[in-house]
Amino acid sequence: MLLRQALLGFIGPCAGGVIAAGVFAFIAIIGVYPRMIGKTKTNRHVMLYETVIILGGVLGNVVDIYEFPISIGGNLVLGIFGLSVGIFVGCLVMSLAETLKAFPVISRRAHLAVGIQYMILALGLGKLTGSLLYFTQNMGS
Repeated sequence: MLLRQALLGFIGPCAGGVIAAGVFAFIAIIGVYPRMIGKTKTNRHVMLYETVIILGGVLGNVVDIYEFPISIGGNLVLGIFGLSVGIFVGCLVMSLAETLKAFPVISRRAHLAVGIQYMILALGLGKLTGSLLYFTQNMGS
């Protein structure tokens, strides 16, 4: 029994690390990090970016596995975290869409000559509304 738990305790974090590494590799391949570094003109801090990305992946795995309660800062920390995650997801989505050239394909299939920006806005507002309903109605617990 103890050997089984020790083995599962080892395999679980290793599997999570492999999945996280795959996600980070995918994000790097589609060009999120180089584009952000280029836009901010901070090429001299590449080592810092790499260190922060690795630490973020490791700490994200640890927090996800062990579910540490965050009792400092309250709503302020939660708001900063939510804003940061939202910015990251927005950058990821836009980078992926640009890389795959998804929006021109969508606009051609939907026969949109104008108005693609309204479609993107509608998608974003739908996601925002769904997220707000999910978290305000305690659907996650």
